Amino acid sequence: MQPVKILEHFQNLPLQKHKGKDFLRVDEFNGEELMELLHLSAHVKQLQKLGQPFQPLQGKTLGMIFDKASTRTRVSFEVGMHQLGGLGMFMSGKELQLGRGEPISDTAKVLSRYVDAIMIRTFSHSYVEELALHASIPIINGLTDLYHPCQALADLLTIWEHKGKLKGVKLAYVGDGNNVANSLVLGAALLGLDVRVATPVGYEMDAAIVAKATGYAKQSGGKMMVTTDPIEAVMGADAVYTDVWTSMGFEEENEVRLKAFADYQVNEKLVAAAARDYLFLHCLPAHRGEEVTTGVIDGSRSVIFDQAENRLHAQKAILAALV
Repeated sequence: MQPVKILEHFQNLPLQKHKGKDFLRVDEFNGEELMELLHLSAHVKQLQKLGQPFQPLQGKTLGMIFDKASTRTRVSFEVGMHQLGGLGMFMSGKELQLGRGEPISDTAKVLSRYVDAIMIRTFSHSYVEELALHASIPIINGLTDLYHPCQALADLLTIWEHKGKLKGVKLAYVGDGNNVANSLVLGAALLGLDVRVATPVGYEMDAAIVAKATGYAKQSGGKMMVTTDPIEAVMGADAVYTDVWTSMGFEEENEVRLKAFADYQVNEKLVAAAARDYLFLHCLPAHRGEEVTTGVIDGSRSVIFDQAENRLHAQKAILAALV
């Protein structure tokens, strides 16, 4: 595809309808809208590879609030805003007046007069919802304990790139029913994937989110299965996904979790049940030898660094569409 045609295709995408919206959860967008964001992500990525500038956010500023440590989220949003022609401004939650007790509502109203959008990476999802309630600018969820929607968009972009389609792709998630799993499953169900989730007893996904995903799958022609058997989930899978067993904020549970998840390691025996051309995905950082073996994560079927790169392109699409 030639650069001019890419630009023409981009101009035909109905992006203005998303301007001013928040991105707190994947399912704030329907399946068609998610595909629009994925198409935009792919075109923005191709423009960058071709050396074609794409700077629709000149003069715009993204305020970035971090209450949790970050590598991929911080760098991808900051670089993304720069490449889009704007400015990404890092703000530590501890260093803002929020850290001294200022109400989130006051911070939201003040920052709405300074910046054009806010990305926040924090703990409580209700905290982000309150920020969005009082802000008059788009709020982007960079991660909460309940959701990680930017990661899910990058994950789906990666699967689409490598498989050439999303509808009908068999996606297995093995491990903790955490924020990554919640967003991934919701997005996959909206887009018609065959989703299988295997978690240990006591570490299941949120039941309300599973119910939502099941409903979305029925509408999109996808499938949704929840099990405690990792082999059942991975059987014939086109993509196998896992995450760390102990997420940020749950470190005190680490020893208990290591025992609970011992049979949920993604290893050579488990992936032998997957399709021969399966993809391995992990949102990173990874603990090699715990949730995944070195042979799998560093093997020929692993696409973890394509996946990490796609955080940049997917988030540039989100910023371009919302701001």
